[in-house]
Amino acid sequence: MPSNDVRTLLQTAVPTAVAGAVAAAISGGVAGGKGALGAIVATVVVILFMGIGLMVLQRTAKSLPHLFQAMGLMLYTAQLLLLFIFVAAFKNTSLFNPKAFALTLVVTTLVWIGAQARAHMKAKILYVEPESDKGEKPKNTGSRS
Repeated sequence: MPSNDVRTLLQTAVPTAVAGAVAAAISGGVAGGKGALGAIVATVVVILFMGIGLMVLQRTAKSLPHLFQAMGLMLYTAQLLLLFIFVAAFKNTSLFNPKAFALTLVVTTLVWIGAQARAHMKAKILYVEPESDKGEKPKNTGSRS
């Protein structure tokens, strides 16, 4: 995995984990142990879904750059739909507090997206591949006036 990919993953996963820890503490204080467990489960789900999606998107960008934008839109749509399915599936669970789960899921998803946007803006990624130097001088194609 290239260092830019690892750096982007760390710059998105760490703030998400911190937001999840804060949400777990707040949920634990408000709803008890089940609230904290719901927040932890939601944080893990978001980091896994979004992390896998980020890796797939970066691999697509390297191998099929012409599909990058379409793949990104499809991937984010699928991720959000899967997160809604998770909320609906665990709506009536007794394992953890479903409200803490749903709220933490939304908050950590927003933190992930914001952190990913910030990481992408701060990354110094070349969008034009520089030509290799082979010892040849560039040809002057303009007029000599």
